[in-house]
Amino acid sequence: MIRDADATRQRLLDAALAEFAEHGIAGARVDRIAAQANSNKAQIYHYFGGKAQLFDAVYGSIVRRVVESTPIDVHDLPGYAAKLARMYDVHPEVMRLAVWHRLEPGESEVNALAVEATDRKVELIAQAQAEGVLPKRFPPAVLLGLVLHLAATWTEVNPEFPGESPDAEARYEYVAEAVRRLIAE
Repeated sequence: MIRDADATRQRLLDAALAEFAEHGIAGARVDRIAAQANSNKAQIYHYFGGKAQLFDAVYGSIVRRVVESTPIDVHDLPGYAAKLARMYDVHPEVMRLAVWHRLEPGESEVNALAVEATDRKVELIAQAQAEGVLPKRFPPAVLLGLVLHLAATWTEVNPEFPGESPDAEARYEYVAEAVRRLIAE
């Protein structure tokens, strides 16, 4: 019984991820999520409470996945940026959800989770700057923002670049080189 409940909950999360990535929070439909998960709307409300809470669960899982799978490395920011760019290519839903979250923000524990993850990265950069590992040319939060934006340059949320896009490996190297130059003394 527990396995069925866990499996149902996971199917709902997987279907919701696809739905929210495609349509955003306002455009997502619980009927489509339930149908895609071979479930029903009642299960969504039972497990999550509603559409907003379901989005929070999906977005929270994405934030945790990114933090765990691609931890910041202040000793190799170029490599970190290239890994993020690769992860964005492999999992385009990450950037889609991040954009939808920015466009339709709410107040939730997930916001706190994302802010906490960002704050921790900023702290690590500040510490690396204090230790002389990274230059102090930019404030820590600005440096992180620049690195994150460079990593996201060729994602599908920036449709103006596809015609100009080099192959994937070249893109990752361009991102790494841009960050190298950004932190060069």
